[in-house]
Amino acid sequence: MTSLPDGAQGGTGSGRTTAPHSPGSGHASALVATERVAAAREAFLHRDAVAPESVRAPILASWIRSRDMDVPADSIDLAELDCETDGPLARAATPIVAELADQFATEPVSLILCDHDGVVLDRRTGDSALRQHLDRVWLAPGFSYAERHVGTNGIGTALEGRRPTAVFGHEHFVEHLEDLACAGAPIRHPVTGKILGVVDLTGWRREANSLMMATAATTARRIEEALLAASGRHELTLLHDYLAAVQRAGNTAVLAVGDDLVMMNDRARELIAPSDQVPLLAGATEALRSGRSRQLVVDLPSGATARVQCRPSWAESDGSSGGVLQVTLTHREAPGPRGSHPTITTALPTAVGSGALWTKCAQSVDRHLRKNEWVVLEGEPGSGRTTLARATHHLHSPAGHVRVLDAADFSPRWLAEVTDELAGGSGTLVLREVDTLPPAAATALTEALEPQRESTDHERPWVVATRGPAPDGGTDSPELTALLGAFPRTIEVPPLRHHVEDVAELVPYLLARLTRGADLTCSPEALRVLMRNRWPGNVDQLYQVLRKVVARRRTGVIRVEDLPPETRALTRRVLTPLESIECDAIVDALLDADGNKAEAARRLGMSRATIYRKIRGYGIAMPEGVSASG
Repeated sequence: MTSLPDGAQGGTGSGRTTAPHSPGSGHASALVATERVAAAREAFLHRDAVAPESVRAPILASWIRSRDMDVPADSIDLAELDCETDGPLARAATPIVAELADQFATEPVSLILCDHDGVVLDRRTGDSALRQHLDRVWLAPGFSYAERHVGTNGIGTALEGRRPTAVFGHEHFVEHLEDLACAGAPIRHPVTGKILGVVDLTGWRREANSLMMATAATTARRIEEALLAASGRHELTLLHDYLAAVQRAGNTAVLAVGDDLVMMNDRARELIAPSDQVPLLAGATEALRSGRSRQLVVDLPSGATARVQCRPSWAESDGSSGGVLQVTLTHREAPGPRGSHPTITTALPTAVGSGALWTKCAQSVDRHLRKNEWVVLEGEPGSGRTTLARATHHLHSPAGHVRVLDAADFSPRWLAEVTDELAGGSGTLVLREVDTLPPAAATALTEALEPQRESTDHERPWVVATRGPAPDGGTDSPELTALLGAFPRTIEVPPLRHHVEDVAELVPYLLARLTRGADLTCSPEALRVLMRNRWPGNVDQLYQVLRKVVARRRTGVIRVEDLPPETRALTRRVLTPLESIECDAIVDALLDADGNKAEAARRLGMSRATIYRKIRGYGIAMPEGVSASG
């Protein structure tokens, strides 16, 4: 079959590859195309102008993203990651991948399955030379080929573009991949439409042909059909049972629980406190696995007692189950009016928590959504800003449209997507990390938001922007200040160390998600260690720590010795929220004073003896390179 030159793909988004038009001139045209793309890449890396006709638009957009994410163009150095090789995607895809790999056993091509983060779950190839080359460039199980790690490639770019994508030779951002051609197709959940992963065919560029893209897309569809057969039927059955129960329930709280799925009616949200939802769902999930209708009595942390009628919709031998719960509470004061306390659903991990600071923040976000007032959520990375916006949206509109756009992906197409979302009517638009936008981009976004910012139409989208902590002295650029002016209110999302009491709720919830309901609990000693951690990476860091634990232990009890070394950076005791805020203020003052304790005390209005005592009490140690004079 005729080889394809670099960039020989029909159109800019069709996903089909085409061979050169003239067989007699195919080799010459392939060389010309290869040289053209190589020259365009070299010009791009040197920040010279790139002619639009020299490289396909999706590839150029990916190059821009890769450069903005500071992906090295001359090296590949990846860290091995944990991956779920026994999850629903792997179980559905493995027979299909194995069958296709057998057909390709004598071909110089590799069939690769990756998860939603581009981590390779499975790789099959019968060609030893190709296998060795893929090992050298880390395209192997346990390594991620997401764009943020490797730049433009068939796996990461298919995930970013959410469509089948082929990348040939010098279209790759990293130079060590120029001998390869790859075609990737996203795999979507057949019911929710969520992207679960990507299937990719990778081979030598000189062997690339028009079947690669078609084969990848067909394989992705087959995997989606297998997923539908395995889980879609269950979810549709659960939805039917839930809707029927809601119609009959009247004023009763109704919940539906399945694999990675929780639904509840308004009465359930009003009646069941967030801190009560996790133990209630844990007990009910265990009952549903029996496959029989049962009634439970569950004592809840709030002091209430829940009588739960469990009606299974399905229960499989592998532990998968789902069903409908009808809940009645006793020994509880009548709930106040809706909105008087936070009602954020626990379907999203960082929405779990009942600490005072987190509760106040959640209530404030909820209040602004109900008024359809645009807000900025300011806080540290991993503190739950985006998740809080999602959770608040899903609380009021479980089936409503929500779109998250990351400022790191800014481009003319990104800006067009913002405009489309604003023109699309109701729903929620989350603009992540707007403080990272270059000045010109911030101005362009301000202009795109302007027509809707003063609108009184109750159907207009609710727009949430997230940003990092404001710089000391309020030194935002004029362009960013103008952009933030489109949002009437800024809400500060507290870091986890300021509501560390919520770790006690987050840990069992995150463990349940990571183990898919397996019987893994955390010992009181290990929980105390986790609660004494400062968590600079916030809830994201806690999730990653628990993920490492689960990789080694999926059942039983987590002991202190099971925790990874990074959890040993402890305070001497669990700090209250006010103590944690004071500790942060002392650390900031010490850094500003270059470690001089007397100067830090002066800035804080403390005596020298007081700051010495608090430094010892909080166990504060200055980082290397900062003096510790007194």
